[in-house]
Amino acid sequence: MKQKLKVYSKMILQLVRRLHTSPFSRAAESSLLAKLRKKTGYTIANCKKALEMHNNDSEKAEQWLNEQAQAMGWAKATKLAGRAASQGLVAVKFDKNHGALVELNCETDFVAKNEKFQHMIENATLACYKFAHTNLQSKGPITKMELDSEQLGNLCGEGGKKLSEVLALFIGTVGENAVLRRAECWKSNAKDVKISAYTHPAPAVAGDYSAGKYGALIAYKQPDDIEDIGRQLCQHIVGLAPKKIGNKEHDKPAENSDDETCLIYQEYLLDPSYTIEEVLEQNKAEIVDYIRFSCGEVVEANMPGVEKQPLDTVQTLQ
Repeated sequence: MKQKLKVYSKMILQLVRRLHTSPFSRAAESSLLAKLRKKTGYTIANCKKALEMHNNDSEKAEQWLNEQAQAMGWAKATKLAGRAASQGLVAVKFDKNHGALVELNCETDFVAKNEKFQHMIENATLACYKFAHTNLQSKGPITKMELDSEQLGNLCGEGGKKLSEVLALFIGTVGENAVLRRAECWKSNAKDVKISAYTHPAPAVAGDYSAGKYGALIAYKQPDDIEDIGRQLCQHIVGLAPKKIGNKEHDKPAENSDDETCLIYQEYLLDPSYTIEEVLEQNKAEIVDYIRFSCGEVVEANMPGVEKQPLDTVQTLQ
């Protein structure tokens, strides 16, 4: 009797094995593996391991992969922190009364072109844009706040996750150092003060969000019944990198126009036959303030004109 049971058990085991190794079963598992690989971007070996550990439950496998990647990400972030990250993107998002300018760095331009990297900076820029709406207090014609890497990472992006956690997950995926470097959040407190922004290279279609290697935010005054020149002024600021707006009472034009660093005295990028001062007069416009980012640039600490607040004033944004 015992001998017969052993034979039956062996037959059943062989049948189960044949079912799991049949062409149909292998095709189904291969399809799950391919879908998980495409969705998460993790290696085939890791995706296969995740599916095996969770009996081909793709949702549980994906959750495990993300947890592992995040754990690895924190470790890699610490390990890679000393490696230079001067590539990346600058992004903006704005409306008439609010603006956000963000820089996200990585080690190589190849990673900066990665879809996950671009999604990461868009997520960070949206978080800063929301922060400008909900957390900035009215003060003067515009309220500005500069966020450093730590403060930026403390904001919450999509899904309620802190940006620092999302960044760790990204690092765990690509295996390259990445840094949420800095951000500017602006809010207009006056009806006559508008905000505009621009990045270069510019997208094919102008919109309220874009990313490139250079970016600028501008606050300015201009009547509504005149064609808006905010975007064009941002283009000029990105292209010619002025050091300050300039004041006719205290600043004199440079002897050589190519050396000019005062915005009002610079030749207008879109039409060098005019200076910015002349363009402003023709369009009844006045520049209140501006800020320009160049990806990977060396930035002096405590930039003038920017309100730097302590970390505990930055509330986690839900």
